[in-house]
Parts: sequence; C-alpha cells; structure tokens
Amino acid sequence: MAKIKYYYDTETCQYERVKTGTADTIFIVLVFLIASFTMAVGLAVFYNTVFPSEDYLIIQAEKKKLEKQYQKFEGDIAFMHKVLNVLQERDDYLYRGYFDSEPLPQEIRQGGTGGTDKYKNLPNMNLIRTTAQRIDQLKRRMYIQAKSYDEIVKLARTNAERVASIPGIVPVPNGRKRLTSGFGYRMHPIYKIFKMHTGIDFGAPTGTPIYATGDGVVIAAKRQSGYGNQIEIDHGFGFVSKYAHLSKFECQTGQKVKRGQIIGRVGSTGVSVAPHLHYEIIKDGTKVNPIHYFHYNLNSTEYEELVDVAARNRPSMGE
Repeated sequence: MAKIKYYYDTETCQYERVKTGTADTIFIVLVFLIASFTMAVGLAVFYNTVFPSEDYLIIQAEKKKLEKQYQKFEGDIAFMHKVLNVLQERDDYLYRGYFDSEPLPQEIRQGGTGGTDKYKNLPNMNLIRTTAQRIDQLKRRMYIQAKSYDEIVKLARTNAERVASIPGIVPVPNGRKRLTSGFGYRMHPIYKIFKMHTGIDFGAPTGTPIYATGDGVVIAAKRQSGYGNQIEIDHGFGFVSKYAHLSKFECQTGQKVKRGQIIGRVGSTGVSVAPHLHYEIIKDGTKVNPIHYFHYNLNSTEYEELVDVAARNRPSMGE
C-alpha cells in the first residue's frame, strides 16, 4: 500500500495531504519501467557472461572456426598471387624476351571480372563479396596466363634453336641448395666495402662439376685477374654466360657445347675466399640477374625458394 504523504501549509498552519496528479503518476511509472528494463538487461548480460548458454558456446566455437578458416583462405590467396606474379614476370621479361615478343599489357593481365550485379545474390556482407571478387580476379589472371603460355609454346616450336641456346639451367648439381649470394650490391669479402655483385655464387666443394647452361660456343677458357680460371660461352641471340674461379677446365676455346655438358670444375682461384662458382649472364652487353633464367630444371616452388635465398643480402664469396 502506497504511503500517504503530507506537507505543512503555512497559510492554514495545518498539515495537508499531498495529492498526486495523473502526470506525476505516469512519470513515476515510466521511471519504474525504465529502471526495471535496464536492470533486467544488465542481469541478462551478466548471467550470459558468467553462465553462457550451450547455444551461445556453439555459436562462439563456430565463429572461431570460421575465422581460422578465413585466415587460411587469405594466406592461400596471397600465396597464389605471389606465385602468379613470378610467373607473369618470367613470362613478360624472360620467355617473351627469348622470342622478341612484347610483354602483355597490364590492362589485359588485370582484366575486369564483371559488374557488381554478379555478386548481388551473395549475402550482404562486405567480407564475403570482397573475397569473391579477389578469387574471381585471380581466376581471370590465371586464365590469361594460361593463354599466354599457349602463345609461347607456339613461338617455341618455331624457334627450337633459340630455346636450346638460352642459358636456362642451374650450372651446378643441387644448385638450389648451394646458392650463397645473389645479384646486386653486397659486402665484398676481402675489400670490406659494398660493391656490385654482377652474378650469383654457388658454394660447392672443389672439383664439383659445372654445366653449360645453354648450347653455344666457348669464346674464352683462360685465367683472368679477379675471376681466376673462367669460361665464357656465346649462346647467340645476344646471350653470353660466364663461369669463374674454376679449379679445372673441361673444354677449350672454340669448342661447341650443349646445355648440361660438363665444362669445368668448381674451385677457388682468383679473388675468392672459399671454393665456389661465380656465374653471370650478359644480355646484349649488359650483365643481368641470372636468377630469372633458371626455368628448365626447377619447378615453380623450387624457383620461388631460390629467389628468396638470392634476395637475402649476404656477402659474396669473391669477385
């Protein structure tokens, strides 16, 4: 039962009963309802936090699984983009370079995947739609790359001599695991200064066989200051390969050689701190990064590993 309230009336000098109007009653009821609702929500949140329901636990577990799976998808998509970028780079600047063919324009490689209407039936979630668009773009790029390879195969069939002459294999056995220094500026092992390393180094025991990386003619098999015992092969089509610091020659100047033929043995002659092969490729008179030309005896994964090793800024083992 509600308490009866009184107030002191100074005019009558008596206590008068407080009369509650309709507006006051409505206000009191609203305050009570709001307070009750707020308390109920707070208690519900507290209870669900401390004592979560079985359904809530199942939903949370499913959410974590989906987040983990999405992260895996993100990693897979990023890896495929990385591999595809390598394939496209080799296509544009290596394979097509063999046949004097222009690289594919970027607007073709990055071709569109259709308008937004294509995704209108997907759930209205940006994450799902964005992922679907990325996958479609990847599929489009892969399709274009496959068609590009078809074109290169046709070019290769009509340029067999050129293909055989390109210096396109690793010049030492198991060379993927023996690469010690890549192309670019490196700390010189003797001079202790940053110096342009115009080739790549393969560490190997003295006497390890060295292979000709393409068909050609030996134009030099001699000792030279800095490089020690070195071999140069003219492959034609603007390509020359160089092999330095050898311990032994297995060919002579003027000799014709085939890809994979043993032409010398690993050593440490000239400016060198340990037995290794220093390998260079000269294209049209300019020394280029040999890492882009290893495609005949390496698959895509092995090539990617070799690129990662070559990119590490480790000192060279000699000139």
